[in-house]
Amino acid sequence: MKIYRYPTKNTWTDLVKRPVLEQKEISGLITEIFTEVEKNGDKALIEFNRKFDKAETVTIKVSDAEIQDAEKQISDELKQAIQQAKENISRFHASQKQDIQKIETTKGVICWRENRAVERVGIYIPGGTAPLFSTVLMLAVPANLAGCKEIILCTPPDKNGNINPAILYAAKLCGISKIFKTGGAQAVAAMTLGTESIPAVYKIFGPGNQFVVAAKEYAQRYGVAIDMPAGPSEVLVIADEQAVPEFCASDLLSQAEHGSDSQVVFITTDLKVFKETIEAVEQQIKDLPRNEFAGQALENSSFIVVNSLEEALEFSNLYAPEHLILAIDDFEKYIPEVQNAGSVFLGNYSCESAGDYASGTNHTLPTNAYAKNYSGVSLDSFVKKITFQQLSKEGLQNLGKTIELMAEAEGLFAHKNAVSIRLK
Repeated sequence: MKIYRYPTKNTWTDLVKRPVLEQKEISGLITEIFTEVEKNGDKALIEFNRKFDKAETVTIKVSDAEIQDAEKQISDELKQAIQQAKENISRFHASQKQDIQKIETTKGVICWRENRAVERVGIYIPGGTAPLFSTVLMLAVPANLAGCKEIILCTPPDKNGNINPAILYAAKLCGISKIFKTGGAQAVAAMTLGTESIPAVYKIFGPGNQFVVAAKEYAQRYGVAIDMPAGPSEVLVIADEQAVPEFCASDLLSQAEHGSDSQVVFITTDLKVFKETIEAVEQQIKDLPRNEFAGQALENSSFIVVNSLEEALEFSNLYAPEHLILAIDDFEKYIPEVQNAGSVFLGNYSCESAGDYASGTNHTLPTNAYAKNYSGVSLDSFVKKITFQQLSKEGLQNLGKTIELMAEAEGLFAHKNAVSIRLK
């Protein structure tokens, strides 16, 4: 881990940089993968499963029998936990529905906006060392609430060509039956271009490593939308003297264990909390089954002491973290100061894991400083907003002169005539 005590502001730009792979290396591979999937379809996906995931797959689509069998492989306790999480996520996202509001902007001129679901969406679920079945809930629940007609799910298989049963159970619980055994950039390519088995979609959702992020960005060249450039996990914790070092350490490690490319940042105004949090991290990491991943992530992570909470929040807004934890006493006072963050956790007991799983908020969030200009996934992510307007004869009379003058000033006389011909 990297230790910084009272760094000057002219060094902050370097401190907020994330570790990245060589972009030229990534982009070249992404282009090759898209080309191969476009040319060979399912056959390319089966070969990529063998090459990247060391998995042998005969077919890409998960069968109904596999989905049914998955339910028998997980405990009743886990099923109940998944169901409770789904209920909370559903409750929070259902609250985001808005009624149609018709506004009379000028007498006789009525404007309004209506939602239409994105008809066919693709959701990518990371698998491998950490099969994120919770992400199924985070994406499928709002997709269903929005009214998406078709939901395609892609996730990488294990070495035996199987999908984690919890992913399949969560998918079934959310009404998803079109599930495919493919991961990484090739899954994004398949949902973008379509194959014999996988339909091309209109918008792709889901987090992933830098290759998945790069593939999603590349997909936009084909007219496919994406939720956001959501990449490796990250958390920034701000702590004052009343913070509990053991709690702070656990939150830092909860993100570090995602993978070696994850990043965690700890900022405090208190030297005692600083020292004890580092000690707690070093102690807790010993007991983690994924301590190798966490340890590698910590190598690129920062522990910082600053002079004030105002300075800590200024640094945080520059960093724009995916997850921000305010382990501080008077957090209500500082909420207005938070400008850039994906999701915020307030106080000593609001652990980041709550948002990852079951509190109800969405855990698909902007990373890599994209919280400066992107929101996390919500119900709005799965809909398009279409505007409508209706002008009566009186309405056009009230507004017509304004339109004519503006159109003429822009030299667009056909625009002007469309009004004039009606007024006459």
